[in-house]
Amino acid sequence: MKKAKIAIIGLGHYIYFDQFEGLREELMQKSEQFKSYLDPDLCDVVDLGYADCVDASFEAVKRLKKEDADLLFIILSTYVTSAVCAPFARYIDIPQILVGIQPLDHLDYTHTTTYMQLCNDDVCAMPEIAGVYERLGKTIPSCIVASSSQNDKIKKQVREWILAASAMSAFKYETFGYLGHTYEGMYDMHTDPTAFTFAFGSHVKMLEMCELSRLSDAVTDGEIAEQIKEITDTFEICDPSVDPLTDFVKEDDLAYSARQSVALKKLVADNKLTALAYYYKSEPGNPYEQLAANLIIGNTLLTSSGIPLAGEADLKTAAAMLIMKSIGGGGSFAEIHPFDTSDDVVLIGHDGPHNIAIAEGKPRLRKLKKYHGKSGSGIGVEFSLKAGPITMLSINVDRSGKFKMIAAEGTSIAGDIPQTGNTNTRVSFGGDVCDFLSRWSEAGPTHHLALGVGHHISTLRKFAKISGIQLIEVK
Repeated sequence: MKKAKIAIIGLGHYIYFDQFEGLREELMQKSEQFKSYLDPDLCDVVDLGYADCVDASFEAVKRLKKEDADLLFIILSTYVTSAVCAPFARYIDIPQILVGIQPLDHLDYTHTTTYMQLCNDDVCAMPEIAGVYERLGKTIPSCIVASSSQNDKIKKQVREWILAASAMSAFKYETFGYLGHTYEGMYDMHTDPTAFTFAFGSHVKMLEMCELSRLSDAVTDGEIAEQIKEITDTFEICDPSVDPLTDFVKEDDLAYSARQSVALKKLVADNKLTALAYYYKSEPGNPYEQLAANLIIGNTLLTSSGIPLAGEADLKTAAAMLIMKSIGGGGSFAEIHPFDTSDDVVLIGHDGPHNIAIAEGKPRLRKLKKYHGKSGSGIGVEFSLKAGPITMLSINVDRSGKFKMIAAEGTSIAGDIPQTGNTNTRVSFGGDVCDFLSRWSEAGPTHHLALGVGHHISTLRKFAKISGIQLIEVK
């Protein structure tokens, strides 16, 4: 996973340090202590040191501009004049978080000295500094306020900010592929690539089916054999089910899907793609018809490896899948399927692409004689997400053309699903399922969503804050 680059700076008030011996050194330790909350598996850290006057802040700002960081934590070690923080507000355009972690839960009031108070004045300047961001025309930073004993609270908030920054970083200097066209008539799939670049930062590269076809033709027998082994190691191959659309998976079916899987990997690699949205209908009998119909295994393996692929050329859900992956949820391509009023659950899934990294048990393959609503035939992937907490995230555009996120948290419930070669997860939202589906639809999502494991709305709120993309929570 691409790591976020996180910068930290400790701020102080130089006037105190001639008055109180040892105070500067003690306050500087707060930055070192804060670094222990920065998980090296999630981020790279840029330590800008300690600034206690405007000139020191100017120097830190110059360095920070060269570092191209994704997020800045500003550690307020004591009272700080807002002038010391103003250079970061004025010159730095990355998201910034004010941190006030007080060493003590409370002062020993009968024995407190001025020195002790200054060591615990971590939030004294926070309102002053927040107001200066407003006056400088910048977004007021979010704030972390806690005592040092509230370790779990601090750790959770810092981790969520890092994950939110990681989700932003996942789009930075990256390319989304767009292969084919949207499914005819699905107005919610239409996306303006320029607006997408404005909102998320990534370039949208237009790709052609003939490039994929050329790559497919060049796949060797050895590559096919190697890919078949990966497929058979990963999936359980199933016989036909009660659904008359299902059929036996034959060796030729597997070899053809393996060929397209290899070609799809090469398409992604050759174009340096971070994600891909694709769909191609084709005229009956056109060579591209079967090629496009047999990408499900390949796109599932790529999605599961961290390269989100979204069907029906859904660029917005490709973005939602990348966000969910970046914050630790995985993210599988899905839509609303039939609900169950007896158990108050709704089936959520799709015919592909999927994320088997978050599947419950070994995913299954079924041959489908036809895809409902689509041309061609091929192999479908069937599984449920792991039982437990889930989050679903949809991205759409409002009437003014701005992107918005719609999210909800629920629970994946173990149980039977249809044997139709599609994914399906039984999801409960803790109440009347029909009422929830009404509220979800009224929030204005697309009919697609990224379905991931874990509860992540708290992190999505932070992503919304730093990205400027509205988040609507459906409960």
